[in-house]
Amino acid sequence: MEWCYASASVIGLSHIRAGTRLQDAKYCFVFIGDKGDRRFLAVIADGAGSSEFGGQGASIICRAIGTQARSAFRNSDGVPDDEVIWSWLDVARDRIQLAASGRERTPRDFAATLVMVMASDHEVVTAHVGDGAIVARNKDSAAWILLSQPHHGEYASTTYFVTDDPQPALRIGRHPNHFDAIAAFSDGIENLVIDSVTGAPSSAFFGPMTKPLNASPVIGKDTELSQSLAAFLASDRFNERTDDDKTLVVAVTK
Repeated sequence: MEWCYASASVIGLSHIRAGTRLQDAKYCFVFIGDKGDRRFLAVIADGAGSSEFGGQGASIICRAIGTQARSAFRNSDGVPDDEVIWSWLDVARDRIQLAASGRERTPRDFAATLVMVMASDHEVVTAHVGDGAIVARNKDSAAWILLSQPHHGEYASTTYFVTDDPQPALRIGRHPNHFDAIAAFSDGIENLVIDSVTGAPSSAFFGPMTKPLNASPVIGKDTELSQSLAAFLASDRFNERTDDDKTLVVAVTK
């Protein structure tokens, strides 16, 4: 099973107008084990708009979890259990605490969500705090399904964050790997690609996204397609429908 993926994070018009930085971050890689097994990881974090250092928090989360995952992949086969995933989140929270202390701030000032998906030849694991979502395409039926849905707060335009106390609302899902495509994204495109009534992913959106990746000769990250994806997310046509930051990772197996 070979993985090919494209990834992009693009600043939203609302942040450009406000003069603030991109609040989204991502960390993706394909790992090739000593026995030739392939594993794919994508981590996305979205800094809270109400938090002064939300973008930095998102970057810390992605880097902390991504590096922990690399180490785990080097030291074991397959994907880790729930306890290990919780330990990665603890590391991310500790690093945010250090960053906050250095600025004489609280972790809440670095609040960010988490969308993570890991896949081995046999299993797909999701780990999710807050909004954004993860979808996948069944390789037999070609149907797109929602692997992990957005988790919104009690009130409109609210959600949950890695920095929440006493414990973040982490949701972990495990699925047999019957998929040939996976996509993960931040909430900037959530309303455009998930039906608000049925909760079904838009095959009309995700289907065309996979075709260039299926045709790509690249294993791992396709840099050219990632640049094209960024241009698409930053286009006037797309910005007419959302003014938020947008992060999208699309991966296929072949």
